[in-house]
Amino acid sequence: MSYTEYAAALKLGRKSYQDSVSKGEYPYLPVLDSIVTEADIASEVSLGVIDIPLWRIVGTKTAGRTEAFARNFMPVLADRSEFAMKWGNLYDYQVEEGIQDPILVYEYMNQFYVQEGNKRVSVMKFLGAYSIRGEVIRMIPKKKDTPECRLYYEFLDFYEVAQNCDIWFSKEGSYAHLLELLGKAPGEVWSDDDHMVFNSAYNRFVKAFSKSDLTDGSLTCSDVFLIYTEIFTYETVSHQTEKEMGQGLQKVKKEVLLAERGNPVELVESPEEVEEETGFTTHVLNWLVGSIEPEELQLGFIYTKTAEDSSWTYSHELGRQYLGEAFKGRLKTRAYDSADTEEKVTAAIEQAIADGCNMIFTTAPQMAKQSARLAVLHPEVKIYNCSINLSYSAVCTYYARVYEAKFLMGAIAAALSKTEKLGYIADYPIYGTVANVNAFALGARMIDPDVTVFLEWSRTRDAAARTRLEEKGVRYISGDDMITPARASREYGLYRIMDDGSLKNLATPICHWGKFYERIVRLTCKGSDEKDVTKGKKAVNYWWGMSADVIDVICADDMPHGTHRLIEFLKNSIREGSFHPFDGLIYSQQGVIRCQEGQALAPEDIVSMNWLAENVVGRIPDFNEVVDDAKGLVAVQGVAE
Repeated sequence: MSYTEYAAALKLGRKSYQDSVSKGEYPYLPVLDSIVTEADIASEVSLGVIDIPLWRIVGTKTAGRTEAFARNFMPVLADRSEFAMKWGNLYDYQVEEGIQDPILVYEYMNQFYVQEGNKRVSVMKFLGAYSIRGEVIRMIPKKKDTPECRLYYEFLDFYEVAQNCDIWFSKEGSYAHLLELLGKAPGEVWSDDDHMVFNSAYNRFVKAFSKSDLTDGSLTCSDVFLIYTEIFTYETVSHQTEKEMGQGLQKVKKEVLLAERGNPVELVESPEEVEEETGFTTHVLNWLVGSIEPEELQLGFIYTKTAEDSSWTYSHELGRQYLGEAFKGRLKTRAYDSADTEEKVTAAIEQAIADGCNMIFTTAPQMAKQSARLAVLHPEVKIYNCSINLSYSAVCTYYARVYEAKFLMGAIAAALSKTEKLGYIADYPIYGTVANVNAFALGARMIDPDVTVFLEWSRTRDAAARTRLEEKGVRYISGDDMITPARASREYGLYRIMDDGSLKNLATPICHWGKFYERIVRLTCKGSDEKDVTKGKKAVNYWWGMSADVIDVICADDMPHGTHRLIEFLKNSIREGSFHPFDGLIYSQQGVIRCQEGQALAPEDIVSMNWLAENVVGRIPDFNEVVDDAKGLVAVQGVAE
């Protein structure tokens, strides 16, 4: 037998034993029979003989041999014992011929406990093997509404199609996200080729990850693989060598650090904001080192559609054109439109970089993933994505507090309407939109406590929103924020349906993207006065509103004088910070208190809002209800009640 190898394994075992004792932990192998009882188990299922990742084997089924091993499966019995001789003989056999007989194992919550074959596992772990063959009996726990149980049942669904127990995530929803990144439909069973390609790529990643210093242990290797694949795409990852993966892991280090901290988002609510408590130094948007001149900047704007067929693109294109006027031609900008697929977004960003753009604005949330990937690959280019409640370290996100204007629109509607019925036509059920709906409803209720807001959606399959509102007797409606040039109509802003069926525009919210972009560019050129984006610690979102002069409300000239005075007063109060739209006692439709009297909702609660106010009649549509060309956006930023 090999005495030298057993002595080395014994040393590792005794060190593990001592470490466990010093931490107050049980120093031997966990015993499954002591962890679960028959009452905990819903059923047992035989999985047959499979390859088991050795790092997932954590203990024994019964207490018989547990005290022969430390928690790391290394031996702790004396080196001249019968046990040591058997262990050494197994070591020699593995080195000379290879252990073929499968061990007998029980799986519980995707951890494995050995019934027969503890010494074989010990030898293989000592040798640094990746997996061992085992006949597995799965013990399925009874369903409980706990994060651990929900996550395990997600794993069971994944295993059903992938037959893979290597992947283990720490966060719910990750299995479905992985299948999406792999291009797999829900429930699609993997082919033999799928298994071969994925297992090969993942095994290379495990080796690269084991050599890195990327995580403090709060994330699993699979968690990091998910981040890595999201950035680089599965097509790229499946062809990378272990060395290339190691290099790639260093490029996504900040994204991993961010995920370890729970993907926190720092909401910067005004260009001047500096919070000393964050520990950031002063300089937020100066990603380009030192002060620079506008002539040194070339800006690229990426649009999903054209300015003619999208009001959203039109508003950002007006912002781009405004920059030329604001900087009197000293600044160069380029526009790239119709980037409405992941491939086209990637191509547009790469083209902008090839054209010399060193600052790029991707103007839609569904571009965030491609923005982050290209920012990682091109650190010399600074990329900003227009979205909210998304967390990436490689890019800054930005969005406008449109809900401030919507609150005023609701107040105007209630002040002018002669009934207690108002209408709101929303577009996409995404973050930000729900806050806009609720702000409109709360603004209306401030004027008339009995007002009801009927909510309809324009981007669902049953999109006759205005017709349904008219049938309910609604005459004052909040529609799109801006006209679409190719389909110009008066169904934008707040409008009234007149007795003859014509429309009268009463007010409209203004999101001045030109001023937004101007502030970003000027701060970049100054290179000072804002918080340092300490990447990897927090994702940063520039969430500006009336106080930054990027949000406003334009009212019709013939609005009653008293209403106009009220709106100006509220507008100035919001701008100065003395009034908050989401302030005081607020109930949701279900009667749940969402904000207490004397308090205001925190910014984080507003950007993640997924409930409707009590005076809203309607609901947030499901994903399958939205039209096909809206699903890309809803998949990224969608809200569900």
